[in-house]
This record gives sequence, structure tokens and C-alpha cells, in this order.
Amino acid sequence: MTISRVVRISALALAFLPWCASPFLAAQAAPDAAVLQAAQWQQKLEAWRAQRAEEIAAPGGWLSLAGLEWLKPGSNTVGAAAENQIKLHAGAPQHLGLLTVSGQVVQLLAPAGGFAPGLQIDGKPAREGALSVDDRKPSIITWQGLSLVVLKRGGRYLLRIKDDASPARAAFHGLNWYAPDPHYLIAARWIPFTPPHLEKIPTVIGTTLDLPAPGVAEFTLDGQSVRLEPVLEDPTGKTLFFILRDATSKTTTYGAARFLYAGLPDNGLDQPGTLTLDFNRLENPACAYTPYATCPLPPEVNRLAVALEAGEKRYTE
Repeated sequence: MTISRVVRISALALAFLPWCASPFLAAQAAPDAAVLQAAQWQQKLEAWRAQRAEEIAAPGGWLSLAGLEWLKPGSNTVGAAAENQIKLHAGAPQHLGLLTVSGQVVQLLAPAGGFAPGLQIDGKPAREGALSVDDRKPSIITWQGLSLVVLKRGGRYLLRIKDDASPARAAFHGLNWYAPDPHYLIAARWIPFTPPHLEKIPTVIGTTLDLPAPGVAEFTLDGQSVRLEPVLEDPTGKTLFFILRDATSKTTTYGAARFLYAGLPDNGLDQPGTLTLDFNRLENPACAYTPYATCPLPPEVNRLAVALEAGEKRYTE
């Protein structure tokens, strides 16, 4: 790390030092404490980035995503044989099963001859019956390194296929990041919506998500006033989800969007307050690594003119 960067981080860390009763002791302790807190901030950030890379490349991670198939009403055959409507890789069972769609019910039925040995649903031997299509806890069909999940999108159903032997996972060579920069560690003002409303979030597959929007975060960056509106993926959760695009989207970062997760404001969602936004933790959506993801896109308010030269850059294969 350069001296100038240490100075910048140290200056930032001073803001987090506890008040000290003795001015002499404060003056003596502040430099060492500032450097220590700055080092701890960077250490945590680097550990988080390393963990993120591991999760993306792990079995079942986004790099294993190998297919996304819409299910039609009625019967949808799945397997490696050529006559199947949904084709799996050559090493998969020739006839894995039939996914049937009838109204709001999706079922898995056995092919002629029964389910392949080792096929499981939620960790138990596969049985015929209805599948859960709830995003929070969908039924997971597995066979060796294959994982299949049925999801509901825009009133229709699709099958997400993950394969631990996918070429994308085999070719993984790490993620690209901007260098850590405390300039992008920001205390923002929280302005709650009264009442909260539902924000319509577009997706890359042309559907729309209605997600709760509890308020807006406001701050100044490089002399420009910025407003960002988060949504709640889980209304009972403790995390704000920001979907955004900025000026770097045309050059160094993924063009569709980047994501930022943040904790709740200090006074809660329904009261004015402050919250911390660390744009060094901006991350790419799954769509940056695979064409088979159904990523959300930023609402208009989160399409920024400023450049956030922080966080994850474009992923190059």
C-alpha cells in the first residue's frame, strides 16, 4: 500500500475513534489507533472479497449455472436423451423425469423405469409429487453434480440447471476489483418513505419484480448530490439491497448493474437517520458470469451520472 493511501485510510479511521477525556492521550493515541482501524477495515474487506470469489466458484455457485429453460403447460421431459424437451449433459440420466405444469402446481413424475439411482429432492430419495417453487425455499432436485430448481417468474415457470462440471466453473481465474479506497466508504442520510411503497424492478428476462422500497439514502460524492433507493429482498430481513448503475458501467464495470448490500439505518427504517454505504463492496450480479441468470436491473432513480470507481470490475473469461 502506498504512503498516500495509508494517510487517506488513517484520516478516515480517525472519525471512528472513541472520544478520549485527555487531549494529550487522544493526540498520542489517535495516530496509532487510526492506522490500526484502517488496517482492520482493509483486512475485513479483503477477506470478504476472497470469500465472494470462493462462493462464486464453489460447487453450486453461479459459475455452475448451465441452463435456464421455460416450462410449458403440461408435460416437460428432462434428461440427456435427444428426444427430451429439456436436454442435460451427456453424462446425466437419459430420462431424468417429467416436470408437469398445471395451473399453479408443478410436479415431478418418474419416467418409464423409475427415477435414476441417486436422484434426490431436498436431500431425500426422489418421489413423485408437487415441488415448492417459493424463491425462499424451492425444492432442489439433485443427481451427482447436477442441481435443478423450478422458479416462478412473471407468472410462468422456468427450470434453473446447475452443473458442477460446467466449462465456466472449470475456467474460473478470479475476480477483478478496484483497489480498496476509503473515499467510497460513505455515511449517508436516511430519508424514510411515508408510507413505504412497492418499487417495480425490471429484470433481464423481461419480467418485473414488485419489491418493498422503505426509503432513500442521500449523500454527496465529489461535489455531487446522490440519491439511491434500496429495496428489501426479505421484508423481515436486516439488509438493504441496492441495485444500481453508474458512469463506470460504460467502461470498467459490468454494464447492466452492480449490487450493494448494507445494514439498516441507525434509527430503523421508519425514522430519519444515517447508514453506512461501503461501495468497495459493490458486486456484480450473477448475469456477469453466466447467460442463464434472471438478474434484476436498476430502477431509474439508481442510474447514476457519478462514477463509483470502487468494488468489483467486469469479469473477463
